[in-house]
Amino acid sequence: MSGTALQEWWLTLSDEVVTYGPGFLSATLVVLGVTVASILVSWVCGLLGALGKRSSFAPFRALASFYVWFIRGTPTLVQIFIVYFGMPQIGVKLSPITAGIIALGVSSGAYVAETIRAGLAAIPRGQVESALALGMNPRIMMVRIVLPQVFRMILPSLTNEAISAVKNTSLLSTITVVELTLYAQLMIATTFRPFDFYIAAALIYLGLTSILSQLSAYFERRYARLS
Repeated sequence: MSGTALQEWWLTLSDEVVTYGPGFLSATLVVLGVTVASILVSWVCGLLGALGKRSSFAPFRALASFYVWFIRGTPTLVQIFIVYFGMPQIGVKLSPITAGIIALGVSSGAYVAETIRAGLAAIPRGQVESALALGMNPRIMMVRIVLPQVFRMILPSLTNEAISAVKNTSLLSTITVVELTLYAQLMIATTFRPFDFYIAAALIYLGLTSILSQLSAYFERRYARLS
């Protein structure tokens, strides 16, 4: 690229930042909202799935095992299509953003379930037996003794899943959710400048995932000091 062409590209890019910056901000807020909501859904699904797989009640155990098997064995994009395009056939019609949150949350929940299950298995059996011998209610024991230790152990894995959740929001462009990827595509269709807009979207995704990584490192150091 010659000096003149580079200068023209830079001036055009500066104008694009001013013109399209607010749109990118709105799309980023959509990504953040969907990510937070889907992570909460995934934690609920993951905890239920992990406890279900450890349940002594065979139907719960079979249902949890099927959930994890089905979700981990099918593409996330297909799961999104099932929720958004398939569920209206049985009378359940959801908005694109609601369908996306549910699909991403349920999809991520299967992986969270296996992470939590592994964490539960790592808790020494003696701690559980001691708590029960002291007369502690099993639910209170789970909340006060077991889950805090499990959370500390699985925090890095949960962070990796959260980072995946941020990136997976790009799949929602296929069901008309105007997040970063779809916004970039819409602007490319108007300006015919794919390099600028895809790079901008990539940098925003990179910034969001980097922030998550730093937060995870901070909490890991904090838990290490407390332990």
